[in-house]
Amino acid sequence: MTRALLTPVLRTLPWRALAAGGATALLLAGIPRMLSGAPDPWLGLISLRGAALALALGLAFLLDDPARHITSAVPVRRPLRVGLRVALAAPWAALCWTAAVFLVPGEARPPVGALTLEAIATAVFALAAAALIIRRSTVTGPGMAVSTWLLCTAAAAFLLLPDSWSLLVTPDDPRWTDTHERWAMLLAVALVVGTRACVEPLRAGLRLRPF
Repeated sequence: MTRALLTPVLRTLPWRALAAGGATALLLAGIPRMLSGAPDPWLGLISLRGAALALALGLAFLLDDPARHITSAVPVRRPLRVGLRVALAAPWAALCWTAAVFLVPGEARPPVGALTLEAIATAVFALAAAALIIRRSTVTGPGMAVSTWLLCTAAAAFLLLPDSWSLLVTPDDPRWTDTHERWAMLLAVALVVGTRACVEPLRAGLRLRPF
């Protein structure tokens, strides 16, 4: 059953949005190489964070499916359909992120593990939000709403969070380790929410009759 779904699902993935997100990520990551002068670690950090956000914005459209109300009638449950889309897009996202990391000059490259955690958490939050919208509404394309929400959330995290809860610190900041512990907790929350949102709700009209 899963093997038979591979080709149809692969054809229906939003490749334009994914390609746009990947291209924007590579362009942002390549900015430090385009500038003359010594590599700037701060610019490398901002470039990679921008690349992570661009990839997440592309992945926000992953669950867009104009045929959603038709495919919901097939004997394949939603967790499998969503999981298959994620599994097909994951290698592309990993390849784009790896290329983005290596585009940043080594002298300006921030700690890769910590930035990868930020990138994964941002992407999973986008997917979890899309899955939640699909579960609670009848829309077929949550990507636009999720991408707008993600941009607003990123701006709010940068401008409104107090210093003690800042999620966007530099590697030389003493809060670097604590901040990425918070990123790990956010990732765990996003995974739980996304997994729960993929479970198909019980049909509204189903009621148990008394004996």
